[in-house]
Amino acid sequence: MGMDFNFFMNDVVRQARDEIKAAGYTELTTPEEVDATLNEKGTTLVMVNSVCGCAGGIARPAAAHAIHYDKRPDRLVTVFAGQDKEATAQARSFFTGYPPSSPSFAIVKDGEVKAMVERHEIEGHHPMSVVENLQKLFDQYCEEV
Repeated sequence: MGMDFNFFMNDVVRQARDEIKAAGYTELTTPEEVDATLNEKGTTLVMVNSVCGCAGGIARPAAAHAIHYDKRPDRLVTVFAGQDKEATAQARSFFTGYPPSSPSFAIVKDGEVKAMVERHEIEGHHPMSVVENLQKLFDQYCEEV
């Protein structure tokens, strides 16, 4: 059982990584990458990825669709909760005032968290409602492309 389960989990993780990268997000896998990126001027959308069903069924599809919009963040990045633990912890250090939540989205502007879409706003919701949430935040914090 152990071997097959690990193989299966690796597959799920790889698929989750590939899916978000295909949507145009850059993976941040080290605390250094997180610091460098989130402290840059401008807006960054951070998708906290995970292997749970609501990430695959709702959050990643929403991540892919939300960015087809007239305003969008300067950068699209992702950290993988439970996989790239140090990078995720570093990203969460920017999300002051928000409990750890995965999947989730954060809008970071000039090194400061401006807004989050937390797991409770994702799990059990339709992907389109998550897309609408994100696009409202883009309207608030992002420039036109």
